[in-house]
Amino acid sequence: MKLYPINSGNFKLDGGAMFGVVPKTLWQRTNPADANNLIDIAARCLLIEDGDRLILIDTGMGNKQSDKFFGYYSLWGNDTLDGSLKAHGFHRDDITDVFLTHLHFDHSGGCIEWNKNKTGYQPVFKNAHYWSNEDHWQWATQPNNREKASFLKENIIPIEESGQLKFTGIPNSNTLKNSPLGFDIFFADGHTDKQMIPLIHYKGNTIAFMADLLPTVGHLPLPFVMGYDTRPLLTLNEKESFLNLAADNNFYLFLEHDAHNEIITVKHTEKGVRLDQTYTTQDIFK
Repeated sequence: MKLYPINSGNFKLDGGAMFGVVPKTLWQRTNPADANNLIDIAARCLLIEDGDRLILIDTGMGNKQSDKFFGYYSLWGNDTLDGSLKAHGFHRDDITDVFLTHLHFDHSGGCIEWNKNKTGYQPVFKNAHYWSNEDHWQWATQPNNREKASFLKENIIPIEESGQLKFTGIPNSNTLKNSPLGFDIFFADGHTDKQMIPLIHYKGNTIAFMADLLPTVGHLPLPFVMGYDTRPLLTLNEKESFLNLAADNNFYLFLEHDAHNEIITVKHTEKGVRLDQTYTTQDIFK
C-alpha cells in the first residue's frame, strides 16, 4: 500500500463559524484570522494505492461553481485536484474508487463537472465507483434547512444518475470493520448524519482521515466545536471517544482542513487529549 496527499485547493472561512461559541481570543492562538476574520482552510484529500485499486478520499470543492460562489470562500494557492494527482504520476481516469466522508460541497464538489457544452453534468472520475452510505445519502438528498446550502444538488444527484454510486453499509456500533474498500470506518453524527472517518492500516500504524470530526489542530479541546455542526453536544461525545482511542493507540491523524498541519498525534494530559507531535505527510508516507 502507498499513500499520497492530494491537495485539491485552499480557501478561507469565518473563524467564528469554525469555532462556534469559543471566543476569538482563544481560537486565534492556533488559527490566526485576517482583517476580515477569515482563517486559512485546506481541502487535503488522500489517495490510497492498494493493489489494483486507487482510492481517493474526498474531492474538494471542484471548479464548476460560479465566480460569485467562490468569491465567498477567498480561494488561495495554486493547488488543484488534477495537478496534485499529476504530481504523483496519476490521472483522474486512473481512480477506481472515490470515498466521500460526507456530501458537503467542500468534500464532494470535485466529484462532478460540467460537460463540454455546459448543458449538463458528468462524473470527473469516469472509471470510479463513488462511495457513500444510505443514511447519509438520504440525509443529503432530502436536506434540512440548516444544511441545505451545503448539500448542492449538482454535486450529488449526477453521481446517482451516472450509475456509479455504491454504499458501504451501516454498522450496529460506531465502527464498520473491514469495509468494502479494505479499511475500517468510524461513523460520527455530530457534524452531519453518518459522516464516515476512514481508519487506514498502514505499515503497522493506523492513519485516521479526520474530515470534519477534527478540522484543525485548534479544534482539539472538546468544547471547540464548529458552528456548522448540526448536533454539537453529540460532537463533544464523539470527539472525546475518538481522541481517547487515538491517544491510547497512537493513531496518526490526517487533517483534511488544517492548512498548516498535515498529520498529528495526540496524548493524554491533565487538560484532556492534546497535541503530541506534528508531522508532514512526507514524514509518514515515505
